[in-house]
Amino acid sequence: MDWFYAIVYGIVEGITEFLPISSTGHLILTGNLLGVPWPADVKNTFEVVIQGGAILAVLAYYWRDFLKIRHIGTDKSQQTLWLGVVVACIPAVILGLLFGDVIKANLFRPSVVAWALIVGGVVMWLVESRKATPVIHDIETIGVRKSLLIGTIQCLALLWPGFSRSASSILGGMVLGLDRPTATKFSFYLGVPTLGGAALLDFIQSRDILAQIGVINVVLGAAVSFVVAYLAIGWLLRFISTNNFKGFAVYRVVVGALILVLIATGVMGNGSLA
Repeated sequence: MDWFYAIVYGIVEGITEFLPISSTGHLILTGNLLGVPWPADVKNTFEVVIQGGAILAVLAYYWRDFLKIRHIGTDKSQQTLWLGVVVACIPAVILGLLFGDVIKANLFRPSVVAWALIVGGVVMWLVESRKATPVIHDIETIGVRKSLLIGTIQCLALLWPGFSRSASSILGGMVLGLDRPTATKFSFYLGVPTLGGAALLDFIQSRDILAQIGVINVVLGAAVSFVVAYLAIGWLLRFISTNNFKGFAVYRVVVGALILVLIATGVMGNGSLA
């Protein structure tokens, strides 16, 4: 059944990685409901590695934009954009190195994820309910200072598993004056070094762990994640062109409440997932 679990994980990862609904929460729910028999270290590593497929989907979707980086030596807008992306990743890297293991050991629990989904949903609703006029409509004009602030806000997802990296970076961008599509696109860009680096590092360091389920299944999960994430990116951009995020806010609260009910009724355990 390993191939089946790999496909399901790939579908869930592809759908949820860039939508502001927490891929962590959904992968936890998926693993528990399916009764995936993999050891915790295998599941955790597999989930990180197949993020690489979702990151490749961003590169494929925006390949024309990413080709502009070849002009970075002379194009000041490209210099500002990519300096901003690099700077925005620094807080998450520092916090991950300092507290990553502690967070996994103490906060990687379904109940923590559930409350993160619920609180994040409420925050999302409040941000969308503001009377504010966006002033930034292009990722190349965000600037380094705002990029750093967005990257710092993004750390909510690291400090509180289940809050969602995409949700925190998108909401942070909107609060700082980015319009909805620009905040979403910048969140995609931030995911490339943040998630791509983590996926590559885990794959290199944990090949022996992944060998327990087979390299073919890992590749299968990443490939499914790539295809589904590519479709999800296009859908999300079309959706937010005419809609806000309030529907996602409601969905987060419902899923978070569902996880709490499953824990309370004993259907889902609340032990450490690390």
